[in-house]
Amino acid sequence: MKLRTALKLLSIPVFLYSFFLLTIYFDIYDKRPILSLIKNIQSNSAIEIVDFSVSKTNIDKLKPPPNKNRNPYYGDLHVHTKYSFDAYVFGVTASPDDAYRYAKGEAIMHPLGYEMKLREPLDFYSVTDHGFYMGMIQAFADTTTDISKLDFAKPFHNLNREDNLTVESAGERSNIFSSILGAAIVQPYPDWHPKIIKAWLSRNVQAALKSFDYDIHKSAWADVARSANEHNDPGNFTTFIGYEFTTSTNIEGGNLHRNVIFESSKASIRPWTRIDSLNPEDLWTWQDLLRDKGIDTISMPHNSNGSNGQMFEMESFKGDAIDILYSEKRMRNEPIVEVTQVKGTSETHPLLSPDDNWADFEIMDVRVGSRPPTYSKPSGGYVREAYLNGLTLEFTKQGNPYKFGLIGSSDTHTGAGAFDESDYWSKVGLLDGDPENRGSVPLTEENVDRLKEYMAAFNQPISTIKLDQGEYANTGFTQWGASGLAVAWAEENTRESIFQAFKRKETFATTGSRIAVRFFGGYDLSSIDLNSDSLVSQAYQKGVTMGGDLLNDNNKTPEFIVWAQRDKNGAPLQRIQIIKGWMDSNSGRPSEYVYDVACSDGLSVDPLTNRCPDNGARVNISDCSISKNVGSTELKTIWKDPDFNPLDKSFYYVRVLENPTCRWSTWDAIKRGFKPREDLHETIQERAWSSPIWYSPNETDVDVIPLGGTIQLRDFN
Repeated sequence: MKLRTALKLLSIPVFLYSFFLLTIYFDIYDKRPILSLIKNIQSNSAIEIVDFSVSKTNIDKLKPPPNKNRNPYYGDLHVHTKYSFDAYVFGVTASPDDAYRYAKGEAIMHPLGYEMKLREPLDFYSVTDHGFYMGMIQAFADTTTDISKLDFAKPFHNLNREDNLTVESAGERSNIFSSILGAAIVQPYPDWHPKIIKAWLSRNVQAALKSFDYDIHKSAWADVARSANEHNDPGNFTTFIGYEFTTSTNIEGGNLHRNVIFESSKASIRPWTRIDSLNPEDLWTWQDLLRDKGIDTISMPHNSNGSNGQMFEMESFKGDAIDILYSEKRMRNEPIVEVTQVKGTSETHPLLSPDDNWADFEIMDVRVGSRPPTYSKPSGGYVREAYLNGLTLEFTKQGNPYKFGLIGSSDTHTGAGAFDESDYWSKVGLLDGDPENRGSVPLTEENVDRLKEYMAAFNQPISTIKLDQGEYANTGFTQWGASGLAVAWAEENTRESIFQAFKRKETFATTGSRIAVRFFGGYDLSSIDLNSDSLVSQAYQKGVTMGGDLLNDNNKTPEFIVWAQRDKNGAPLQRIQIIKGWMDSNSGRPSEYVYDVACSDGLSVDPLTNRCPDNGARVNISDCSISKNVGSTELKTIWKDPDFNPLDKSFYYVRVLENPTCRWSTWDAIKRGFKPREDLHETIQERAWSSPIWYSPNETDVDVIPLGGTIQLRDFN
């Protein structure tokens, strides 16, 4: 009798346990509709909100008064520290606090032992460590943690001990990053394990992995949020809670990374990561759910150049046609895009813009993180083409998912962005923190042998190249650059004001230079005196600014005011250009054209070629000195589109070019007593790009009917 009772009691938990396992199986593998009722018992840990506010009593600066005409605030929204798996693995131990101290002007140390310091402080900053496995690699390395006792963690033990922070350890670290880390992550608990049920009930897939500790992960995220809130100083220095959503296409590895920025001190209890979903559309759904709870965020795509054409594709992630709902959802959550950073610039490509003489600028033509570096096709990976494709999608009544503004940022993995060509430390700590390793000076014989042994050991092609001065590392780092910065026009240096600038797209990007750019469009701007003290206030009253929409006004030709000022620590300005893209109203066919609109040194634009004359600026490659008394401190003009057609949808954005200066690879070479590597550009032209102004003609009643449309889709009445 007792045995029968015991069996009955035991049968209840066994039944419930089996029931949950069966439910999870059908949910994942079968997706039967009846399960939607059962799924109501699930919670969603990803939308649990935490107020990470901190109490502060040591704010020592007064808050300056706001400026209704707005100020340009310079910052970096893409910064990694020790909590990112690919930072800690390569020797980075800088904390979020270290990163914010750097942004405010203090020096911090590179893993190789030298100092990293800005010329002048930034106005805003966000530590955006990878949400994926945030904090876990440091825990694997710390032998006092429980998770470090598991077998897969052994290769990480004491990885960043002081005597191992050397260039020589780069091979071992690369192996851990490329091989061991991936093997450690893909170790789920067996299907019968209680943690599978727990992960399913909380919709927290990563909790079903043996290599993941949710408490450690939440602790790292809480420290990122705490640091941001502690360093936020309204009116003087702004920080944002943020992280990187690190996803990609599942087969060819097309980069689809985004950074997510929170507006306030409140955020989700954990980041939404690629383990939750590879699909960026699911990220936007999560952002919408947070917004319903009063938590506003934006996500910002980056390195579209390394996406193999997937970032700005003409279909959804799952291959469906883009529709208006998709376009609205994307633009609601992704109002700005990072166009330039250390891993190249994504404005345009010579194959996409063959008539643009300045298109071949800091091009990285490989997929992000690929081994060996694998070609990334340009189409679908650059913002100018995306702008054009957005117009075409509008023509076919699908909405415009590519009506975004522009920023730059660094993607540093040392906590400290390298924005200065003459003082460059690249990105990945020990892996590229030395000129030999990043390929700008010849390798020593010892390092040639070491690199060849490493590549052979891991079945990779030879990654050196023999040139006139010796044998160089050829691992892809030479395509990287000292870029970039995000700039927002805002009333004051506060979270609320700068975040609103992001949302209305009143932003511009620079390659690291502190150029300032104003851009207005309207129909009565020529009535404004360009030398008037009220120029800006009148332009705001009579027109729209970058990021805005200009509607047709009785078929008048729009006028544009452009005003650029040089960086006091940079080179003089050479020219201002306006890039126009438009769509033929009869066919949806896109076109583009580059106009020079203002020239330095009092020179004038040739009305036939729309080009400035050469201003004679040159660089002495032997010491990187530049021409004196050439170029302008500021350039300012009013411009009318000479080819305007009021029926064509169009966009206009500004590109400002400095005089040429030495590229970082040239600086590396001359500091080490070499000539510049002959297969690299010796000089660059630092630049800035504004967000566009979009022109919209009057609506027409023309039917656009693609082949395959049916009469059932049309209303003939």
